[in-house]
Amino acid sequence: MTQLPLHGIAVILFRPKYSENVGSVARACANMGCGQILLVDPWDFDAQRALPLATHHAQHLIDNLRIVPTLAEALAPFAFSYGTTARLGGWRKVVHTPREVAPHIIAQRAYGDVALVFGPEDRGLTNTEIEVCNALITIPTSTELTSLNLAQAVLLILYECFLAAQEKPLRLSRYPKDRAINHDEQAILFATLRDTLLAIDYIKPNNPEYFMLSIKRFIHRLAPRRHEFNQIMGLCRQIRRLARLAHGQPD
Repeated sequence: MTQLPLHGIAVILFRPKYSENVGSVARACANMGCGQILLVDPWDFDAQRALPLATHHAQHLIDNLRIVPTLAEALAPFAFSYGTTARLGGWRKVVHTPREVAPHIIAQRAYGDVALVFGPEDRGLTNTEIEVCNALITIPTSTELTSLNLAQAVLLILYECFLAAQEKPLRLSRYPKDRAINHDEQAILFATLRDTLLAIDYIKPNNPEYFMLSIKRFIHRLAPRRHEFNQIMGLCRQIRRLARLAHGQPD
């Protein structure tokens, strides 16, 4: 079976409102060779309304798309994730254009699957949703109307990935231990780091999640492998043990 150009990349639609838009997204995915779509808590999704927009070329994507209740569940198996945003500033300070980030997405596929996350048509992703993504993508526009049609946004980002994939075809790592940790493992790592840093008074207990933001971004840039995850977890256990002893608590 021929490998799709964007093998290892999935499109995640978070709470899409219109089934017709899902159909148009499926066609965009088929055009660019992206073979996986996930829907997170969609509003009244109806495959029969999506199919005419998908056309017969993308019917297989509608037939095989996965529907899950939460973004955490959708992202769990992915090593890398990119949220999309039209709004900038605040928590959205480090944002990339599709052209900037596409070569990185293509290279990352060798170490784990990549998710591209798109928000609802009317409001996009909130801070809560972008916080769980590894990085952010924005599509520059020439007018004050910064938001794009959902399928247009999907197509533009996949197109840049498609071009980058032509220059660097996928070659999977031969060593399983070289895979990057997935979102489930990232969540465990961040919780362990937070508890460890609280134990040594490096971050304050009044708002630890805010102080963890820059640390998470740093870890995301490092893209730790599974064996590195094990080493960091072991280091955290030892630091917390020493912190307990320093506070006179039993080992």
